Amino acid sequence: MLSNEVGEVPTSKILISKEIFKEKISKLTDLLPKKIIEELEEALIGKDIGEEELNKIIEKTIKAYEHVKVDPYEAVGTVAAQSMGEPGTQMTMRTFHYAGVAEINVTLGLPRLIEILDVRSKPSAPIMTVRIEKEHADDKEFAGKLALKIERTTMLDIGAISTDLNEMEIIVDLDKKSLDQRDLSDEDVLKKLEKKFDKKKFDIVRDGLQFRIRPRERSYKEILQVAEKLNNVTIEGIKDIKRVVVRKEGDEYVLYTEGSALKSIIRVKGVDPHRTKTNSIKEIEEVLGIEAARNTIIAEIVETLGEQGLDVDRRHIMLVADAMTMNGEAKQIGRHGVAGEKKSVLSRAAFELTTTNLLNAAFGGEVDELSGVAENIIVGTPIRIGTGDVELMLKRERMKVE
Repeated sequence: MLSNEVGEVPTSKILISKEIFKEKISKLTDLLPKKIIEELEEALIGKDIGEEELNKIIEKTIKAYEHVKVDPYEAVGTVAAQSMGEPGTQMTMRTFHYAGVAEINVTLGLPRLIEILDVRSKPSAPIMTVRIEKEHADDKEFAGKLALKIERTTMLDIGAISTDLNEMEIIVDLDKKSLDQRDLSDEDVLKKLEKKFDKKKFDIVRDGLQFRIRPRERSYKEILQVAEKLNNVTIEGIKDIKRVVVRKEGDEYVLYTEGSALKSIIRVKGVDPHRTKTNSIKEIEEVLGIEAARNTIIAEIVETLGEQGLDVDRRHIMLVADAMTMNGEAKQIGRHGVAGEKKSVLSRAAFELTTTNLLNAAFGGEVDELSGVAENIIVGTPIRIGTGDVELMLKRERMKVE
């Protein structure tokens, strides 16, 4: 009998430890991907399983993996396009509120899918999910203060602006309660105003919580321009974050923002940069790199399709994301990106701008190798995929002629 921490077990059974598992799996690293090995490890370690059973589990896993692998010469691009294109026709054109977060609009359905595949520099409804550092994640007061620190605070949020045309000046009356709520002082406001308005062109007079801004060039036009400029002065927070909503999810508080500024937000003290995300793919690419952008494309497409109740195999989506990011930058699926950079002239012409593509190719003396699907369909030749890419040659000398 073998003795261990959980008691005695028969010799036919073994308690799977990391060492036993690694010994068994070390020979299979070329047969199974890392992710499947990790899942097997998670499922088997610490279980009482016979050695024969363990071998059978590994054998069945290899068989299942071999079964789902793509066949040689399979038209994976065409299959992926069909797998995403057909469910896409079932998608709605709606844009509505994000579930559970009032007044924050999120683009969903087909418009969002198009937005992702076009890699728009700025989404029509940019939002961020801001996670708080673990030690403060369950603190409601901390979450509220962090939200006010991130949310853009303008002069109108902390006071009233009026125009005195007799004295040719702008009067700002600050609200003490609003200042205290945002942990600001009249001195902070004065510094912002002095930074925004050139001392050579403006006089700023402070009287307690009241400021008087007087342009040295006295004119109605100047006064109106100053008033307009004053409305847009950011006193506190991040310029691109218009609103922040605090929501409790499980044991922690999460901030949802209207507007996106990943680079600025991950630098804010108290924000967990590892779990904070944005729906802007271009921003992810600029701040975190192309691999993060690829993962975001996959996650956003899966979420958009899933929200509509559509189930598409993740590998098709991964292939699309790979095609969009394989050159080191996120490119759209379109004439300015993946489709427009195809080697085949006929394939480019079949997509958009037919005449332009054919004329440019003729002018440059381009040659089409007819290696893809679209170009072979156009000229009516067998497509070089599947059985169409296999050639059989017969050697006469090996034939037995009776």
